[in-house]
Amino acid sequence: MIHTDIAIIGAGPCGLFTVFEAGLLKLRCHLIDALPIPGGQCAEIYPKKPIYDIPGYPTILAGELVDNLMEQIAPFKPGFTLGERAEEIDVDADGAYVITTSGGSKIHAPVIIIAGGLGCFEPRKPPLPNLAKFEKKGIEYMVKDPEVYADKRLVIAGGGDSALDWTIYLADICASVTLVHRRSSFRGALDSVEKVISLAESGKIHLKTEAEVRGLDGADHLEKVMIRHKIDGESWVDADAFLPLFGLSPKLGPIANWGLNLDKNAIRVDTKDYSTGVEGIYAIGDINTYEGKLKLILCGFHEGTIAVQSAFKRIHPDQKLSFKYTTVNGVNGF
Repeated sequence: MIHTDIAIIGAGPCGLFTVFEAGLLKLRCHLIDALPIPGGQCAEIYPKKPIYDIPGYPTILAGELVDNLMEQIAPFKPGFTLGERAEEIDVDADGAYVITTSGGSKIHAPVIIIAGGLGCFEPRKPPLPNLAKFEKKGIEYMVKDPEVYADKRLVIAGGGDSALDWTIYLADICASVTLVHRRSSFRGALDSVEKVISLAESGKIHLKTEAEVRGLDGADHLEKVMIRHKIDGESWVDADAFLPLFGLSPKLGPIANWGLNLDKNAIRVDTKDYSTGVEGIYAIGDINTYEGKLKLILCGFHEGTIAVQSAFKRIHPDQKLSFKYTTVNGVNGF
């Protein structure tokens, strides 16, 4: 049995930063994640993806953000149970929770903070008849190493932040980049949209809106894709690689059976402290929902900060919580 003050389910950026905020209150944390390494999607799925909305960093790669967070929390010596999924939650005789993982590990804690991101997920795949034939042979659903696409003819499909960000990033790496989107407007950040349009106007990328990828062809590897435009009809484009970036289809997994207040694939919380309605269980980051919710890492950092303040009162009901500034005390002063 592993004993800790706060069990954090999910070792992505929000879960990691929560360790820092808890450490400032002298609370011990243990993180559980089904992935084999800390960092969540940022480490496992797109470590080389640039992130633009972290304060103090005009741009930072997802993997670098994880490395920095790990360095930031190192003084507080958190524990990790990785490669195991949190399966069951029971209440112990002392009123604390006992989490049992898929690997049989047991973590005892009076407080649980769920920072599971999107939960269990899989990429949304386009309905193309021979899609499976070219998976891992030109078709990927995420970018782990952008250098793989050096000097290649790449087609990206999608209209969200991921499609826009990778179009911008890979424009200087690939031999050619074609971005295909079925609408004339995009769902991503306005700044990213403006950059993509500028790249298209300067001829650095090909932008095809009101269009969809409707066909794939090649022998042992992808060689070309067919694009169907709303007005111009069908045309084939030479391509060595195709990235359909339509997001992830989230599933809560075992969390759905824990008696929490669910809203579709998210956990509804009270914005006072991001509690779930079950005493001692909080939810932060992309896995929670409330009126005005924004799915940004920045917002998850805030939610984790507030949650640990409330957690302290549950763990130490007889102690007065004294808030201190790190600019005055430094990390070692806590």
